Amino acid sequence: MAGPVVAACVVLDYKKLAALDAKTRSKIRDSKTLSALQRFDLLNIIADISLDYAVGTATARDIEGVGILNATFLAMNDAIAQILKVTPDLLLVDGNQNIRGQIIKQQTIVKGDSLCFSIAAASIIAKEHRDHYMREQAAVHPHWGFERHVGYGTAQHIAAIHSHGICHLHRKNFAPIREMSFV
Repeated sequence: MAGPVVAACVVLDYKKLAALDAKTRSKIRDSKTLSALQRFDLLNIIADISLDYAVGTATARDIEGVGILNATFLAMNDAIAQILKVTPDLLLVDGNQNIRGQIIKQQTIVKGDSLCFSIAAASIIAKEHRDHYMREQAAVHPHWGFERHVGYGTAQHIAAIHSHGICHLHRKNFAPIREMSFV
């Protein structure tokens, strides 16, 4: 309900990935299945086994303007544009839709973050980047508890919105915010 959409592009060095011990390699999976500590611990490992990686974002205003799907494509294109060390031959895309506006060949993989190491690595980097940003924003916007729920629609977050209204990080077109009278 609050914060940017974040995407990452990771170009793995598959020789370095293969050289990881099986236990470490098995930890590189869907970011939603990992604890915050596990994701954080994987950041340096992913950096070590990557030829390059980058993070792209789309703001809450972007999301309101073009919708969450198109904002996600904006963030993906932003991340891809920042890859400077090596041009990918193929983009492995989580989901069932190609990235709009992208000229690099693409392959979509439904549930790719649980099936593909590079997509899983990107999901970990993107989630950690977004959560870190939202925890930083908690200091600027202390009333909403971003340090705890990082912008997700928890009961605590919804109660804070009812008490304090919204800030610029909130996505006005997301329920239940759009249904509230102060929007």
